Amino acid sequence: MPWNLLASPQHEAKPRIPNGLRIYAVGDVHGRADLLNATFERIDATLKAHPIKQSVQVFLGDYIDRGPNSREVIDALIARKKQHAVVCLKGNHESYAVQFLSDPSVLTEWRQFGGDSTLLSYEVKPSTRSDPQPPEVVAEAFSKALPTSHRRFLEGLGLSFICGDFFFTHAGVRPGVPLGQQREQDLLWIREDFLLHEEDFGKIIVHGHTPAKEPDVRPNRINIDTGAYATGRLTCLVLQADRRVFI
Repeated sequence: MPWNLLASPQHEAKPRIPNGLRIYAVGDVHGRADLLNATFERIDATLKAHPIKQSVQVFLGDYIDRGPNSREVIDALIARKKQHAVVCLKGNHESYAVQFLSDPSVLTEWRQFGGDSTLLSYEVKPSTRSDPQPPEVVAEAFSKALPTSHRRFLEGLGLSFICGDFFFTHAGVRPGVPLGQQREQDLLWIREDFLLHEEDFGKIIVHGHTPAKEPDVRPNRINIDTGAYATGRLTCLVLQADRRVFI
């Protein structure tokens, strides 16, 4: 959509972010470093063509698993944070990776969510039928292969970010619970109770976690997880004042 078509119809209510600020929110990456780097290029192109005093890039979690380049994705995000204002939020997949380091018993569960792809990206050999390895051995190998900067990145991820009338988090929020009192379990995992709720949450919730063919824009929430690892489409939502566009 052309940038000059950002404006909402005049009769609509207009949630907004503070003047002089632009937000770029990016959905679930899942090991697709190629798509992440292409998204960086699109963001940089808009910043060059339409400069603004301040911008913040918000990534909604699930950087790892499923896709082939989890390690490269984290490398790219760490590098990005050195040059731009960046907020990286935790997804349920990052939660598994961090937990695995201290509790190897979660390996079986993590593998069901694509954890093998992350291990392989760090050149850690997962256990197989022909070469079974105790989870403790795999966890030790992963711990040794994980750069200090990557461990610090994974352990330092936030759960939510608020800007103006928008609340950014990975999965969604529990209806009826104030935004400041949400549980980590819900912020990382919730689905139906959140997705089916049609009432106001207090702010517009910008989230990922549940893949959709297109960005799903509702009066109370915006889902920008477009299943990048499978579809090749990584969505970026741009918010400025009371306007929005997808790039």
